[in-house]
Amino acid sequence: MTENASSIEIHLAFLHAQPSFASPPFSVTTTTAPGVDEADWQALLVGGGNSVAVDATSLVHRLYGPLCAMRNQGPCAVAHLAQSLDGRIATTCGISRWLSGEEDLLHTHRMRAIADAVVVGVNTILHDDPQLTVRLCSGDNPVRVILDPEHRLDGSQRVFRDGCAPTLLLVAADRIGAEHQWGQAEVIPVPRGQQGLDPFEIRRILALRRLSWLFVEGGGITVSRFLAAGALDRLQITVAPVILGSGRPSLVLPEIHDLTLSLRPRTRRFLLGDDTMIECDFAPSPHHR
Repeated sequence: MTENASSIEIHLAFLHAQPSFASPPFSVTTTTAPGVDEADWQALLVGGGNSVAVDATSLVHRLYGPLCAMRNQGPCAVAHLAQSLDGRIATTCGISRWLSGEEDLLHTHRMRAIADAVVVGVNTILHDDPQLTVRLCSGDNPVRVILDPEHRLDGSQRVFRDGCAPTLLLVAADRIGAEHQWGQAEVIPVPRGQQGLDPFEIRRILALRRLSWLFVEGGGITVSRFLAAGALDRLQITVAPVILGSGRPSLVLPEIHDLTLSLRPRTRRFLLGDDTMIECDFAPSPHHR
């Protein structure tokens, strides 16, 4: 994957929320480069996913319209991971750039643009040193939230120095000293959960700051803990057509011994170039609410 977006070709296939063994998805192919679908994207940002603001048949609306509309339904958290065919998100030493393609990178930037805050774990910062800003599409930078329970980061990483967006460093309450700032980031204490920081406490603390639409961008440990705690509304998994054969796993959840205990969410499916993204919806079905 590369951040050069001078020309990006996107192939999207839309499948209404239904099991993966249902009829094949309705497929639409489009070629897009900066500015080609920008009008739809900007209309979506302005309208918050309202089909009045953007053509409801557009590819942009089909993917992002329901996500923008979630803002009207209360606080939400949507996570995203890119993985190989054999369920790896990085090599054993943590290298993950660029596992998925340019289209998935554009999608990630658009997810940042519609979120109040982007949340990542300490290992993502250590291995990738990302900016976590919106650069490949229109939209405002989200607040950057870094989860560093043991206060391992030394402040030299870009998120603490570039001043591109407000940044919060969440640290376990028992690991914080007298510091209130870490570089240009504000340090916030968070109670520990059974493993790491408590995901619901994270959501509560951020909601108090009016950061209620969260994009949990990684890595695998962070997303797994949010999912295991039941603190995710949706999970997007982009599968790249590569096999690593070894490396860091995507999701790691508590062991089960009966398949009836597995998670079986409603899904939507999209083709992003050569990659396939499956979005899992964990919200209760409308008739169960």
